[in-house]
Amino acid sequence: MECLYTSMKRGSTLFLKVVLLLIGAVTLVGLIWFPQTEGRATNLDLISIYKDPLIIYIYIASIPFFVGLFQAFKLLNLIDANKAFTQDAVNTLRIMKFAALSVIGFIALALLYIRFFVHGDDLAGPTALGIMIGFASIVIATAAAIFQRLLQNAVDMKSEKDLTV
Repeated sequence: MECLYTSMKRGSTLFLKVVLLLIGAVTLVGLIWFPQTEGRATNLDLISIYKDPLIIYIYIASIPFFVGLFQAFKLLNLIDANKAFTQDAVNTLRIMKFAALSVIGFIALALLYIRFFVHGDDLAGPTALGIMIGFASIVIATAAAIFQRLLQNAVDMKSEKDLTV
């Protein structure tokens, strides 16, 4: 029975790791491919496309996203190693929370820039996309904060138990 549980746990974490890798790969491909298809890039050479300040900002803003994905992958590795109730797992969740909050901040700045400095008729699409990604980041940050607090309580209780024995 224990072997079946361990097998199911490893299968679940393996599935989640594959999903995280796919999310990272699709995002990376999108970050590389999208600037070439964007409207302003139609008459530009490859170097000029990627020198656009907005594209550079998007690449900088994607760093916390990839940090969060890496931390989620690291947390799954800790779960596989039966180290879920350790301070390392708590620290991983804390970093995930700050990465999600950073993504929210970058999106908010981008939306403010689009709203006040970009002139055009079709700003609803980028605004809606920013709001959806921001909402998803808020959900992730909230979940990471809750799990961090719960895990920290569990780690504290475990250390108290270890001290009394």
